[in-house]
Amino acid sequence: MGDLLREVREFVRRHRLLEMGDRVVVGVSGGPDSLCLLHLLLRLREEYGLYLHVAHLHHGARGEEADADAAFVADLARQWELPATVERVDVPAVARAHKLAFEEAARRVRYGFLAYVAGQVGATKVAVGHNADDQAETVLMHFLRGAGLAGLRGMRPATPLSEYRLLERDSPFPLPPVLPTVIRPLLATPRERIEAYCAEHGLQPRFDRSNLDTTYFRNRLRHELLPLLETYNPNIRRRLLHTAEVVAADYELLTHLRDQAWRKVVRKETPEAVFLDRAAWMAQPLSLQRALIREAAYRLRPFLRDVDFVHVEAAVRVAMEGETGAQATLPGGLALFVGYDTLTVADASYVPPQEGPALPPGTVLPVAVPGETLLPDGEWRLEVTFPEEWSLEAVEANPDRWAAWMDAEVLRPPLVLRTRRPGDRFRPQGLGGHAPALADWMVNAKIPRAWRDTLPLLVAGDGEILWVCGWRVSERALVRPTTRQVAHLRFRQGADERR
Repeated sequence: MGDLLREVREFVRRHRLLEMGDRVVVGVSGGPDSLCLLHLLLRLREEYGLYLHVAHLHHGARGEEADADAAFVADLARQWELPATVERVDVPAVARAHKLAFEEAARRVRYGFLAYVAGQVGATKVAVGHNADDQAETVLMHFLRGAGLAGLRGMRPATPLSEYRLLERDSPFPLPPVLPTVIRPLLATPRERIEAYCAEHGLQPRFDRSNLDTTYFRNRLRHELLPLLETYNPNIRRRLLHTAEVVAADYELLTHLRDQAWRKVVRKETPEAVFLDRAAWMAQPLSLQRALIREAAYRLRPFLRDVDFVHVEAAVRVAMEGETGAQATLPGGLALFVGYDTLTVADASYVPPQEGPALPPGTVLPVAVPGETLLPDGEWRLEVTFPEEWSLEAVEANPDRWAAWMDAEVLRPPLVLRTRRPGDRFRPQGLGGHAPALADWMVNAKIPRAWRDTLPLLVAGDGEILWVCGWRVSERALVRPTTRQVAHLRFRQGADERR
């Protein structure tokens, strides 16, 4: 068996885990991983000029065994002449208060504790004993839960603690203003090598019986699933470790490309919402489309650990194919909303601002035919013209939702713009002359509820709705091959371009 100190020293150097003069808090549970880690860091202490501080957290579970673990770590620190902080927290009570599984509550409290100790002693690094077998378990666990590339990277050799999801309220430990970096010097070291190292150096670690409890998901992977997979491939743990390394490198490249695309695609970003340019987003490769949606979710909900593939795929499909007003559910109480030319990621209760012209409810505005009609907001105007030259191809290819081509003969005076009224019916193009209630049609067309009372309607003198502006022309106003004269109606925003 090779020299573990040499291998760990090389791993530390390659991943730049330590620098000269670092102050490092070492999380020590008393098990073989953390005991081996502390022993190795002691052997590297002079080489790097390290200040080491031992930290142990009693989780308020496992009774006398946990009490003995805490006493063991405190005594070990005294023997090795290292400063130590040993604290106790009722993690089961925290789990109940925050409605978390015990494993998740313990993880959040533990990292909060390590960050707190680092702040107390001025440390910038927190060293933990995760090993190569832990990494294989993590990758497999994330795969089973449907994680993306971020999850399939597994754990990284160094991770800023600011990227972790900690307790958002009522944390037992106040966090320092600047969070430390978590380092994992043993991440490439198999568990059997760690146990051999402990035996070789006369280290007598504590044994945590809870690691045998297969009611915990990770323990089931460790004791049931991975041994089964080893009957198919004896090197499955090493393969999972290699997968994490490859994915981590690919994810770094994807992150670089995503950040470049972010600057092109994002129109606006606030603490409440991220607004993406829909056309620019659609122009990205599928991988970046997914990554941009994930990034928007993470920026709005930093506590999210991963955004499930199913949610992302549903959001991508809605963003690509959905009509204005469509939406897709995302984790963390978020949703993606489709606008005419925007995609908005925001809280599920978010009401998208109305796009295009709007009228105060109850407005009735006479329309100049031909001519220009200024809307009450002073920003939008409706222009009506009768072009002498036109073609069905141009009519059918109309790219502007705020413009419409109509048979001029249907523009019977007095033509008005107004908002909807109870009892309104509409004969939309494509329904063969059927006239459903306008309210029902708006719901089916996925017009956002908040827009429906202010959306302009173009109404003929006989009361028929000719155009639900921005959405659909009526069957009656449709331009056909037999049409003799057409009218072109176009909403424009801003000052009159001809002045």
